[in-house]
Amino acid sequence: MAQLENKVSAVVGDRTAKVLETTFGIKSIGDLMRHYPRRYMVRGELSDISELHEGDETTILAQVYSASTRPMRGRKGSMLEVVVTDGTDKLSLTFFNQAWREKDLKVGRQGLFAGKVGVFNNKKQLAHPDYEMIPDGSDVDSAVEGFAGKYLPVYPASAKMPSWKISQCAQLAIGSLEEIEDFLPSSIREKHKYPSLHQALVQLHQPADLDHAELSRERLTFDEAFLLQSLLVMRRIELKKLNSTSRKRISGGLLDAFDATLPFELTAGQVAVCKEIESDLSQPHPMHRLLQGEVGSGKTIVAVRAMLAVVDSGGQAALLAPTEVLAAQHLRTIQKLLGDLGQGGMLGGSDKATRVTLITGSQSAAARKEALAMAATGTAGIVIGTHALLGEKVEFKDLGLIVVDEQHRFGVEQRDALKEKAILPPHLLVMTATPIPRTVAMTVFGDLDVSTLRELPLGRQPITTHVVPVKEKPSFLERAWQRINEEVAQGHQAYIVAPRISADSDANADIDFLFGEESSEITSVEELAPTLHAGPLKGLKIAILHGRLSADEKDSTMQAFTKGDIDVLVSTTVIEVGVDVPNATIMVIMDADRFGVSQLHQLRGRVGRGTSPGLCLLVTQCEEETPARERLNAVAGTLDGFELSRIDLEQRREGDVLGASQSGTQSHLRLLRVLRDEGLIEQARDDAESLIATDNDLSDYPALRAELAQLQRDQAVDYLDKG
Repeated sequence: MAQLENKVSAVVGDRTAKVLETTFGIKSIGDLMRHYPRRYMVRGELSDISELHEGDETTILAQVYSASTRPMRGRKGSMLEVVVTDGTDKLSLTFFNQAWREKDLKVGRQGLFAGKVGVFNNKKQLAHPDYEMIPDGSDVDSAVEGFAGKYLPVYPASAKMPSWKISQCAQLAIGSLEEIEDFLPSSIREKHKYPSLHQALVQLHQPADLDHAELSRERLTFDEAFLLQSLLVMRRIELKKLNSTSRKRISGGLLDAFDATLPFELTAGQVAVCKEIESDLSQPHPMHRLLQGEVGSGKTIVAVRAMLAVVDSGGQAALLAPTEVLAAQHLRTIQKLLGDLGQGGMLGGSDKATRVTLITGSQSAAARKEALAMAATGTAGIVIGTHALLGEKVEFKDLGLIVVDEQHRFGVEQRDALKEKAILPPHLLVMTATPIPRTVAMTVFGDLDVSTLRELPLGRQPITTHVVPVKEKPSFLERAWQRINEEVAQGHQAYIVAPRISADSDANADIDFLFGEESSEITSVEELAPTLHAGPLKGLKIAILHGRLSADEKDSTMQAFTKGDIDVLVSTTVIEVGVDVPNATIMVIMDADRFGVSQLHQLRGRVGRGTSPGLCLLVTQCEEETPARERLNAVAGTLDGFELSRIDLEQRREGDVLGASQSGTQSHLRLLRVLRDEGLIEQARDDAESLIATDNDLSDYPALRAELAQLQRDQAVDYLDKG
């Protein structure tokens, strides 16, 4: 008898095992058992050919009416065409370069044929269908039962390994299996009336009826949620055991002085989040908190207050930013916010002041040497930088807090490398301007405490968004350029965003093409800027910004734009996050269909940051009633980042969210969907917390401990380690 850990070759043979591994990554019997059917076809519901429509997935019982092989027109090879009939109609089966199949498919023989219905020359056909011929003289009903069982599972399949062959492999594996030990505690299983693990796996591949199959699928989906939540709950407990330096707020210090200089009141949300962080920092174990907020909701102020609290306690804070443009923007913003409180030891600096410095990979040797010295001696209480902060030469006197901006741009190893520069485990605050649906936060960031900023600061203006369909309304694009001229005439500034740097570049490094809907021509920064300068925006001061410019060029351009010396900035997505120019009121996004929903929401958040309303125009060549236009209409229809994040998630691969693509390994989350299974995830979280509260190390549940240990070893879980 076999176990789940056994090689799949033990039951299906070496040749089939090799195809399963190369095609689906299936190595063990357990892998095969977790190659789940997508759906089922009922034996008593085999289709009539006369009722088939294009696009139908079907299984038919039919007799071979004719078979012929002929050369293909215009290319090498041959095509075998087999016509089958079930008495109601005829159907064509086509096989390319597989003339040998004619020996199987002899006129008069009966068989089962499964595939997707297509239409060619007004004839219904199945191309390369799966089939099983019924032996001559066999009882048809028993043959059908042998091929399909009562319910025919339909698996993710390939040409080399069709669905019915996978089904046969699964049946062989089930027949060889020993009883599988169940890691899910019996109390939880009985609470939800779930089958055992062995029963669930068998019933999913050999269902007695569809209700049993559905309950088994729910059990296995719950398993994925429960294991992940258990791991995250245990990790939170482990994090609480770490020792860190308590950074209690000091009365009369730098933070109090900063609060006294603020020219505005914090929102109620900012006040609440600041209290949460203040409480975390005062603990003897490290803070692990995610701060998410709408574009422009004031996360920077919250982060600055946390950093100043740590400086007051004698420590330092490091702010890690994904790009040099954003790092430089943070430096300018924080220096402006602090004023003389950021000029410690300098003429005119406050006696409570600290220093703020910047470390990037492309700064001059002299600037880098000075910044490294300020970090190492503790002169700089706040050190801002890019990946350069992770370098061996970067040292801190007492690193007490790490703030990671746009956390999804950084891997676990990078955050860990920065943590290792601290004497004791530092406090950690990760920030994102991409709102995260609650179940994603629970699933991917379940070991972090989550704070959310929803309201915008007082005075922040609304942003109006419109789609500009170039093919249908070419005059609308001309009107977009007129609107830029009008805004500049009123003393405002504009952004124009393009997806490419230059015409000859491949997919530009500054953009992540998620959707692959190609425009006929993709706009580039280097082509668009001179065209506009000589045409519809003639007379305006135009500059370009993209990732290939040197750090000095990027910095000087942004400073000039911030000062108002530039009217129009033609840029790639390097201005996506963190860039804050209140005087910019209009943004035109070229080929907007090339960007994801959340990315468009981020981009338009660069306007409407001052006292004047913002306008965002989404230019596209895509036609109506296409998925791309639906995305653009969704962005134009709401400013609610949380609603847009759900739409974005629905249109992306689940693995992008849950970590499979980041780790490069197969995710163990095969059934769980964070939006669809919201209730299941919440229940799994509650069950995990209740169980672990009574047995912290799960000593009474050795099977569950072993399963979690295996999950811990899985490389994919590295992505989940936010600590």
